[in-house]
Amino acid sequence: MKVAIIGATGVLGTSAVVALVAAGHDVVGLARTPEKAALLERHGASPVVTGLSDHDGLVGLFAEADAVCNFATSIPVGLSGVWPGAWRSNDRLRTEGVRRVVAAAREAGVRRIVQESVSFLYADHGDDWITEDSSLDITRATEPVSVAEAQVQDYLCDSRAGVVLRFGLVVGHDPMTRWQLRSALQGRPIGLGDPEGWLHPVHTDDLGTAVVAGLVAPSGVYNVGAEPVARSEYVQAYGHAVGRDDVGFISPMMSRLAGARAEPLARSLRVSSDHFTSTTGWTPNHAKFDATWFEDVDMTAAEAAR
Repeated sequence: MKVAIIGATGVLGTSAVVALVAAGHDVVGLARTPEKAALLERHGASPVVTGLSDHDGLVGLFAEADAVCNFATSIPVGLSGVWPGAWRSNDRLRTEGVRRVVAAAREAGVRRIVQESVSFLYADHGDDWITEDSSLDITRATEPVSVAEAQVQDYLCDSRAGVVLRFGLVVGHDPMTRWQLRSALQGRPIGLGDPEGWLHPVHTDDLGTAVVAGLVAPSGVYNVGAEPVARSEYVQAYGHAVGRDDVGFISPMMSRLAGARAEPLARSLRVSSDHFTSTTGWTPNHAKFDATWFEDVDMTAAEAAR
């Protein structure tokens, strides 16, 4: 299958490229710079240097593709996420960016779109299990993600498929994990929400295999991640990884000061991925979160822009 990827050099995109190439797919990826193009080539993909604002370039990228995977994001790392306007670029990618991808895919005659989404769209459900039918809580912070999902739903017809993957909190070889490990090492609090609440994690290595499975999934929305973990255990694992037992939670007052963007990340999300597994056969290699998820994570790695 020929697969075109937007956001091919980000955390999710890189994992997807590696997994898709390993599975025997012909992968082409959008690269904004020659350096990004070289990175894609090293992973076995064919780069096309263009941008989301170039409609003709996107149509050309999607030419003869059997599927388009859109993973374009611009997630601020750490405390930079509380700065005014920090999420503006990411919001545009999930609204205007997805609109451009869908329009180009429609013109190019692409039959399938796989769109990245996030499980913190769900409302806080306490200890109750969350499935794809559970209620959402759409706020100013989560609305762009909801808009992205809706645009993929609008793409559907008898001859076109749309798959939305609601990933959990990404943990592993990614900028946010490295930032949290450095913060834990310095004794700063990293936990959000109720320590007895639930968190839905997914390891970076499992992102790509989920995308491979998404290429054969029927149209729909799917939760993707490992077993939910208690937020207290999540924070303790970071402490264990850096050799500290005093890593704690950000206070409710400080969380409120962080603004509306922090609230969805603090929700209790006991999310089940059983529907995706039963439909596609996908299972995560990292099925249960613990401190081993941080093995080989380089805390000193420079954070490059996608």
